[in-house]
Amino acid sequence: MSRKGNCWDNAVAESFFKTMKTEMVYQRNFKTKKQAYLAVFEYIEIWYNRKRIHSSLGYLTPLEVEETTMNKKRAA
Repeated sequence: MSRKGNCWDNAVAESFFKTMKTEMVYQRNFKTKKQAYLAVFEYIEIWYNRKRIHSSLGYLTPLEVEETTMNKKRAA
């Protein structure tokens, strides 16, 4: 996260939190903290990292990019 007065350091984090709120948080009404925690965990680990494509990653998922990178490292 950014220091005071340095607005560009946390642009990626702000973008992620905006996306998460839009796609998941504002669509639900959590009754407990545990319910919210589990929903955030599921959103990040199941949806965001494994299924959601990202334009900044060449329209691949973060998991696909990680697997491709690991395969390239093994081949080298």
